[in-house]
Amino acid sequence: MSTVQSMLTIAALVFLSLASLQFNRTALHTQTAEIENKVYLTAFSLADDMIEEIKVKGFDETTVPFPTNITTNLTSLANLGPDAGETYGSYDDVDDYNGYEKLISAPHAEDYFISVTVKYVDGDDPDTFSTVQTFYKKVLVTVSSPFMNYPVKLSFIFTLK
Repeated sequence: MSTVQSMLTIAALVFLSLASLQFNRTALHTQTAEIENKVYLTAFSLADDMIEEIKVKGFDETTVPFPTNITTNLTSLANLGPDAGETYGSYDDVDDYNGYEKLISAPHAEDYFISVTVKYVDGDDPDTFSTVQTFYKKVLVTVSSPFMNYPVKLSFIFTLK
């Protein structure tokens, strides 16, 4: 085998190696994107499930047995959260979920961390938190995971009106 043929063979092997590396890099990137999409979809589903669970609860502890049209009758800001002795299985109104946290493992990734905050908001501007009771409560469900770059945040406005 001559020197020219040896050089051509080496060049062909280098070219084949580079092509193989590029193919593997592309395949790995595609697989990573697919797994990342599954992780984010699962996180969104967990957040949506939590919102749907909260939707079937009463607006406020004082409105579970009967409605009210006076905002001062509603739970004060300082008391948003579960009532004394109330646990997750017995939550009966929206603000009981304030401060709720749970760690969940799912098939595509482990350790999804769910947290819920509930705040009163202005009826005309639901992005503005209120310092007094209103007929509007904003529930923010945040789902994070070590496998996600950014948490999934899903909010819903509950109203008594």
